[in-house]
Amino acid sequence: MTDPLEKARESQMTARKGRLKVFLGMAAGVGKTYSMLSEGHQLQEMGVDVVIGYLEPHGREETERLAHGLAAVPVRTLEHKGVSLREMDLDAVLNRKPEAALVDELAHTNSPGSRHAKRWQDVEELLAAGINVYTTVNIQHIESLRDLVAKVTGVFVKETLPDSILEAADEIELIDLPPEQLQQRLREGKVYVPEKIEQALQGFFKRSNLLALRELALRHTAQKVDRDLREESASQVKGEPIHAGERVLVCIAPNAMAPRVVRAAKRLASSQHASLTAVFVESSRQSGLAGAGGEQAEHAMHLAETLGARVVGLAGDDISAEIIRFARQENVSTIVMGKPLRPRWKEILFGSVVDTTIRSSGDIDVLVITGAESAGSPIFRRKPVTPGNFRSYAEAFATVAFCTVVGRVVFLSREHLANMVMLYLLGTVSVALRQGPKESLFASIVSVLALNFFFVPPQFTFAVSDFRYLFTFGVMMGVSLLLSALTLRLRSSAKTISERERSTAVLYELSKRLVECRKKAAMADAAAQCASDLIGRPVVVVVLSDRRVARLDQLVNHPSPPESELAVAQWCIENGKAAGAGTDTLAGSQWLFMPLRGAEKMVGCLAVHMATSTPLESTRQRLLESVADQLAGALERAQFAKESNEALLHAEKEQLRSDLLSSVSHDLRTPLSSIQGSASSMLQETELSNRSRELAETIQTEAHRMARLIENLLDMTKVQGALDLNKDWQSINDLVINAIDRTAKEFDTEVSVRQEPQEILAYVDGVLIEQVLVNLLENAARHAGRAAHVTISVSQSETALRLIIEDDGPGMAPGTEDQIFERFKKSGSRGLGLGLAICKAAVEAHGGTITAENANPGARFEIVLPKEKSRG
Repeated sequence: MTDPLEKARESQMTARKGRLKVFLGMAAGVGKTYSMLSEGHQLQEMGVDVVIGYLEPHGREETERLAHGLAAVPVRTLEHKGVSLREMDLDAVLNRKPEAALVDELAHTNSPGSRHAKRWQDVEELLAAGINVYTTVNIQHIESLRDLVAKVTGVFVKETLPDSILEAADEIELIDLPPEQLQQRLREGKVYVPEKIEQALQGFFKRSNLLALRELALRHTAQKVDRDLREESASQVKGEPIHAGERVLVCIAPNAMAPRVVRAAKRLASSQHASLTAVFVESSRQSGLAGAGGEQAEHAMHLAETLGARVVGLAGDDISAEIIRFARQENVSTIVMGKPLRPRWKEILFGSVVDTTIRSSGDIDVLVITGAESAGSPIFRRKPVTPGNFRSYAEAFATVAFCTVVGRVVFLSREHLANMVMLYLLGTVSVALRQGPKESLFASIVSVLALNFFFVPPQFTFAVSDFRYLFTFGVMMGVSLLLSALTLRLRSSAKTISERERSTAVLYELSKRLVECRKKAAMADAAAQCASDLIGRPVVVVVLSDRRVARLDQLVNHPSPPESELAVAQWCIENGKAAGAGTDTLAGSQWLFMPLRGAEKMVGCLAVHMATSTPLESTRQRLLESVADQLAGALERAQFAKESNEALLHAEKEQLRSDLLSSVSHDLRTPLSSIQGSASSMLQETELSNRSRELAETIQTEAHRMARLIENLLDMTKVQGALDLNKDWQSINDLVINAIDRTAKEFDTEVSVRQEPQEILAYVDGVLIEQVLVNLLENAARHAGRAAHVTISVSQSETALRLIIEDDGPGMAPGTEDQIFERFKKSGSRGLGLGLAICKAAVEAHGGTITAENANPGARFEIVLPKEKSRG
């Protein structure tokens, strides 16, 4: 526990230093810089003196716009190898003495010639000067996570910062973003320039990488919060008993694996809230710190210091004893060591520090860290011998020869002949365990001949002095063959049981994953990987979408069928039969396609890349069919669930629409009709004063307008659902004239019409198209005024019908051309903003389009409807 005096001294030093807030993200583009600038604006509104010490907008317009309004210290430009580099002007920020400084990219490496090598060192100087710093960093730049990030992403990050910087931060704010949203931002060009987008999506920004980085960021932030909570609790609870904390000791060896071991120990110590000590033992057999190994050890010790560990040097010829002695002296709970890199035979001859430490550790836990893929000794495995070749017979002969040599050394007298028979039988069984039946028969025959030649008198001849030995040879041959057969059968049964157990486990795991998955692509990934594991060949999932064959899974390490093979896949799906390599259908293909047969229809197929023309074994064929059946059922269930959910939502929407229609019809129309009738009756009174007549006319006018709004609301409710069009051949000329007549009272001047001399017919819903024209004319009267000059132009081509409505009013606000068609989007105080939305819905229900633009002067609306080729 911390001494109270020391804690008070730390508090006094902290009071003089500035506060550090870090915006932590899983990758570039999540919004760290944007959040930092937003906080800068909030501080400025609170009266805090804030400056931008350094900002790297990466060409993002939204970031540059947000930086406006914040004071910025000019950056310093340095020349390096003919290239101009921008760096933070540390002295300028210190002379400016702001209350808070915003410094982007904490892990950045400064240009040569700068005061400090790293930007985090600049930040430390700002903090020491009492300036609060707000900065950004990505999780992959944390030193202790360097190996994990490299393992996950395949990228070994060069720019890192010590863990102690984040541990000393007063506040860490995690800027989190789901991987799908980050990938979408990347596709939209908000993270990188367009030419780098596809490369990033296929590399560092793969979904699996982003998920792993997101987990690391969340875990690291949680550890920081937990550590702060522990310190806060310890400072508030008085009289708390002192407990011995966890202590981790990392052993540094003079090899390339040492930095990896140090970083792993740091992660372990952070997760256990333990202190970390690094120790290096100098011994006579290591020749101190000289040579390449010494440089690696010194680098690892420097890294340990950077990560906040206490570094201790020991000396002694017995490295393990020195480590154990120091560990017990320091009450260490866990020792972290690297896996031995020396060959196994050297460890047997000269001993292993790791093995000796483990055996001597007692109650101290020892954690052995694995090395990189290139590190460590190669594992030598006995290569399987193909039965029936020369080498297999040579091994069988060598086994019999070894038994003979042992017999000649140990058993020389006739009394030990039975022992020799047992020895040869043992050799025959060993051959049966490793080879096939032919080799076992060969070993049995050679064993009988060797027994006769070397041990049965007369020796070194095949002659037999006693015919009773022939019976011995026969029994020996029979027993040898019997033992060989039983051994081969047992080996075959064990292999079959092992494969069956493995297949059952894989299929069971697949069934669990299919139940857990919600998306079809995830189901396809699980099934394709499972099938590939079972049959040992790449497998992908292919489906038929819109009469086109497409791949469903997203396994990047499995090749896709070429274009020439997609026709085979389509045949397999449409006919529900296996096709391709190893089948009777299109056998010349390089792929085998297995149908995914659902309960009601085919849902796709499994595509297996056959490296050779050799067909699949019947056992693997059945396993592939099991995977196909499970995947087909899961995909069908997912489709049923989707359709059921859509049907439920549609039913709820229809019910809501029906309720709205009923409410509008009864609750609004009925009182509105009474108002209209009353106003009409008042206007018929002859003794009504002029003032009262004006009021009655206003009531009637506004009541008519309200009735029109209600009609629009009803129309909008209708077109929101599945609109049933009552199409018929209509005269567009008549529809235009009717619309003009219905809105004649809205204009002081007559609406002009430009149209072709001949009558234009269209196969449309006449009521809806006429209503569209009425809404557009009323919209023109509302925004351009009663005195506006409105023109309707009608034209046609071979494929489309075009209607254009133009006015000479003020037009639309720039940038609102597409927004005016949204529901409840209105530019004035009158109306509900539904008229144009109804127009858009009605036109799109006919398969057409409607657009709006400024005509200088006025507004211009254009309707394009597809034209039927024949009447019917």
